[in-house]
Amino acid sequence: MNLLVVGASGLLGAEVCRQAVAAGHRVVGTYHSTAVAVPGVAPLRLDVTDRAAVRALLTEVRPDAVVATPYRYDDWAVTADGAAHIACAAAEVGARLVHLSSDALHAGRPTPYLDDDVPTPLHPYGAAKAAAETAVRAVDPGAVLVRTSLIVGKGSKQIQLGRDALAGRAVLFTDEARCPVHVADLAAAVLELVPSDLAGPLNVAGPEAVSRAELGLLVARHEGLDPAGLKTATIAEAGLHRPAEVRLDSSRAAGLLRTRLRGITEVLA
Repeated sequence: MNLLVVGASGLLGAEVCRQAVAAGHRVVGTYHSTAVAVPGVAPLRLDVTDRAAVRALLTEVRPDAVVATPYRYDDWAVTADGAAHIACAAAEVGARLVHLSSDALHAGRPTPYLDDDVPTPLHPYGAAKAAAETAVRAVDPGAVLVRTSLIVGKGSKQIQLGRDALAGRAVLFTDEARCPVHVADLAAAVLELVPSDLAGPLNVAGPEAVSRAELGLLVARHEGLDPAGLKTATIAEAGLHRPAEVRLDSSRAAGLLRTRLRGITEVLA
C-alpha cells in the first residue's frame, strides 16, 4: 500500500509511519517545520493551509490512503482549513481518508459520549476540530473520523505536563476527566481502519477515564517521582472556561478492532 501520513513529525504521525513501514507499506510523510525522522519514510514538506500545495503533493504521490493528523492548537487555518484541503485532494485522487479528530469538540457532561454525538465545542480549538469534521464529511462521506483523547507515550506532551505539575511548574485539574490512549495502540487502530469500509465518527480512546490530576499521580508512580509536590486546582478555581468531564465511549471500536486499547493504569503500571 502507498500511504501518505500528513503530520508525520508529530507524536502520532511518527508512530503511524513506524508501524506502517514495519508492515511493509510504502510511506510518505509530510512535515511543516520539524523534519520527519522515521527510517524508511520519504519526507516531504507541506503547508496544509496552502490548498494548491496540498493538491499538488497528493497528485504527485497518488496515495492509496491518507492518514491526516493536521492540527495546531491556536491556528484555525491549520486545524480546520488544512483538514478540508486534505479531504478535497484525497477525494480527487481517490484515496481512502482516515482523519484524526479529538474529544476537544465536546463541551463535557457526566455521561460518556458515543461515536455519533454531535459536537458542542466550548473553545476555539474545539470549534476548529468540529469544523474540520464537518468539512471532511461533506467532501468525503466515506472517510472515517477518529475521535481520540489524550495521547500518551514516549515524548508525549501529556506525560511532560505531569512531570511539570509534580515539580510545581504547572497545574493539573482535579475535575477535568479524559480517556488517555497510548500512541502505539492508537496508531495500530488507525492502520486497521485504513483498509476497512467504516465511515463517519468513531471513538478510539482508552477505556479508563481519569482526571488530569490522577494522570499526574500515575506519572509519579511510573517514574518514581514524589507525588507530594503535585500542583492541582479545579477549573473554576483557575477561572477558565473549558470542558470538564469528557469521556469517550470506545466500546464500538473495541469490538471492531483487533488492537486492544489499554487503560492508562495498565499503560503506566
